[in-house]
Amino acid sequence: MIGCSGFHGDCLTLTKIIEARLKMYKHSNNKIMTTGAIAAMLSTILYSRHFFPYYVYNIIGGLDEEGKGAVYSFDSIGSYQRDTYKAGGSASAMLQPLLDNQIGFKNMENVQQLPLTLTKAIELIKDVFISAAERDVYTGDALKICMITKDGMKEETIPLRKD
Repeated sequence: MIGCSGFHGDCLTLTKIIEARLKMYKHSNNKIMTTGAIAAMLSTILYSRHFFPYYVYNIIGGLDEEGKGAVYSFDSIGSYQRDTYKAGGSASAMLQPLLDNQIGFKNMENVQQLPLTLTKAIELIKDVFISAAERDVYTGDALKICMITKDGMKEETIPLRKD
C-alpha cells in the first residue's frame, strides 16, 4: 500500500509508473515484489527525477519477508528509511507527536507497553485524524484506513468533518 501527499498530478503519474513496474515484475518473475523491494524501486524512480522531482511525499506500508509490518517513508528525491510508524502530509507535524506518544511511548515514564491491537490502532488513527482535521484546513473530509494483515487487505472510510 502506498500513501502519497503533495501535488495530485504527480501522485497520479507516480502511482501509474509504480503499477506498471509491479505488473512487469510479476510477469517477468511470476511472483509479487516484496515491500522492501518496492521501497527500493520507488527510491530509484524518485532519484531519477532529482533535478526535476515529483512534488510527492510517499509512505509505503506492507508486510516484510517475516510477516511483520513494514513502513517506509521517503523524501521527494528518493531518500528513504524504514520506520515503525510514520505520519505524512500537511498535518504530519500534528500527527507524528501523537503517534510518538501513543505508539512509541516517547516522553512517558513507567508506562506498561501493551501490544497494539488492530482495534486499538484503528481507534487511535480515527482520533488523531479527527483532531488533525479540526486544526488543519488541508486535511481532507474523509479518511481511508487500509488494514494489511497476513490474510489480506481491508479498507474502511471514515468521515472526518461533519459540517
